[in-house]
Amino acid sequence: MKTNRVFLIVLDSFGVGELPDAADFGDKGSHTLRSCAAQKEFDVLNMISLGLFNIDGIGVGAPVQAPKGAFGKCAELSRGKDTTTGHWEIAGLVSKQPMPTYPDGFPPEVLDAFCKATGRGVLCNKPYSGTAVIRDYGKQHVETGDLIVYTSADSVFQIAAHEDVVPVEQLYDFCRMAREILQGEHAVGRVIARPFTGDWPYTRTPRRHDFSLVPPQDTMLDALQSAGLDVIGVGKIYDIFAGKGLREPLPTGGNADGMAKTDAIVKTDFHGLCFVNLVDFDMLYGHRNDAPGYAAALTAFDRWLGGFLPQLQEDDVLMITADHGCDPLTESTDHSREYIPLLVCGEQVKSTNLGVRRSYADIGKTVCDLLGVENALAGTSFLNEIGG
Repeated sequence: MKTNRVFLIVLDSFGVGELPDAADFGDKGSHTLRSCAAQKEFDVLNMISLGLFNIDGIGVGAPVQAPKGAFGKCAELSRGKDTTTGHWEIAGLVSKQPMPTYPDGFPPEVLDAFCKATGRGVLCNKPYSGTAVIRDYGKQHVETGDLIVYTSADSVFQIAAHEDVVPVEQLYDFCRMAREILQGEHAVGRVIARPFTGDWPYTRTPRRHDFSLVPPQDTMLDALQSAGLDVIGVGKIYDIFAGKGLREPLPTGGNADGMAKTDAIVKTDFHGLCFVNLVDFDMLYGHRNDAPGYAAALTAFDRWLGGFLPQLQEDDVLMITADHGCDPLTESTDHSREYIPLLVCGEQVKSTNLGVRRSYADIGKTVCDLLGVENALAGTSFLNEIGG
């Protein structure tokens, strides 16, 4: 089987159960799908029909008798549970060393260099919720102009600033300065601009921007681009890969915008990959422990999916997956170390159980094989299992 177009949609943080080493990450018992499925807002008949509840060991819901797609789940080989590591592994790059995290805040050598580069002081410097940090430090920031710097359990350096105090483009420049500083032993996965606005209690704006590390090796994006194919990244994809292997950024203002942009792309005559990240599941619901909101967002996606599937061309292939977990019913507000779902469909795709895949990288390997592109990526292709 060969196709001209693959749509790869990442439901950011939609994990389907703890990995065997979850306890090492403080995530024993995490199961994002199970937590969402327990909510009355959860109604995902289209994903269920593709085999969501047929996945081995899923422990949720009732499997359907005749799934309309191929289904399975993937383990993570990389040592991490963050967005960058997860997406890189999906694209065929396994990260053997975990990216640095800072549970006690960033060391003086990092902050001193940052303050010297920006000419501004720093507030907070510890793990914090993004909404709580502007509540607790926002007034002091507005009064002094000092930048709110914080992190999380993930490998991130986040800078929050009021748009009236630090214009967005200047905030982006400060992030670029931080990105240059945060290399080597302090090479965090992402530097994130977190602008906010209004009066206290302040409101975060949609002008967040991520400044990621450049992937140290080629990924499926580079392989496809080198073969002359189109590589379209919707949402955070361009930022996650620092533009490497992608044509141009196509940012979104949330899930609804991402789905609308994907609807527009499916109507175009491209040849290659449309790689989509839908971030609201993680950003708005997982990190805020909002299980009903997460379930409702999954339902909204599933309804959109019902209208998207009929738009696929005869030889198109759609894959739906995730990049990590973020269980909204655990005490933690951070990502969780989980398997990710793998749903594959299209007129040429056989209904089959793909089992438990050893690595997220099996996805990128298969995408390249579907598009007829030779590659040296990590992972094991499941092309023959879905139709050969």
